[in-house]
Amino acid sequence: MRRGLEAGKVIETLEKLHARIAERFPSAGLGAVCADLVDTARTINARARRIAQPALFLRFGVALVLLAVVAVQASAVSQIPWARFKIAPDLAAIAQGLDAGVNLLVLAGAAIWFLLGLEQRLKRSRALKNLHELRSFAHVVDMHQLTKDPTVVLSHGPRTSTSPMREMTQFQLTRYLEYCAEMLALIGKLAALYSEYTRDPEIVAAVNDVEALATNLGRKIWQKITIMSQLDEAQAVVTPANTP
Repeated sequence: MRRGLEAGKVIETLEKLHARIAERFPSAGLGAVCADLVDTARTINARARRIAQPALFLRFGVALVLLAVVAVQASAVSQIPWARFKIAPDLAAIAQGLDAGVNLLVLAGAAIWFLLGLEQRLKRSRALKNLHELRSFAHVVDMHQLTKDPTVVLSHGPRTSTSPMREMTQFQLTRYLEYCAEMLALIGKLAALYSEYTRDPEIVAAVNDVEALATNLGRKIWQKITIMSQLDEAQAVVTPANTP
């Protein structure tokens, strides 16, 4: 029994959510956002898997460069006139030779360190770019629910010339907000896919940031849904009492 997060299940849930939004709100922009998220989810699954796979061509190239660096170092050492130092020790020449040798070793060490971490840095850069895309999706979903005010729907107050159009019923607004909350939760799950294939601390930290953002934005939506249910219950209690 698998205990990890399955990308296929997340994508399947997203596809069902898109179908539900399209059926309930066929002209809403939220459906287009969900469709784009479904397409992104399919690519993210492949991208996340690619992080765990070794970049063989890159490793082969790095190995060739490292061999070249070692060969250059060996050639440089072989050019040092060791016999001259044995016959007539020259302290100044020895100091210069040691200084040049140390500089070569430092440069070689820096080059080796850079090349050995190249694959990890490339994978990290790609993952962070993809996670930033998911972060942008979360903010777009939040913008779609920003003007969905439950108090206005229930109070039926007068609107101004610049007020946004609010034509949804209470049931429709509740469903719309629930769809937004579900989409945010699934964005967090898509980000968590990267944690399934890597333990890179920077990638894991970025994943946690996206999950925290999606959770916080979703919490605001559920607060709206809770307010709507509480106001509805309050109206249901007040209405019979005022009925003659």
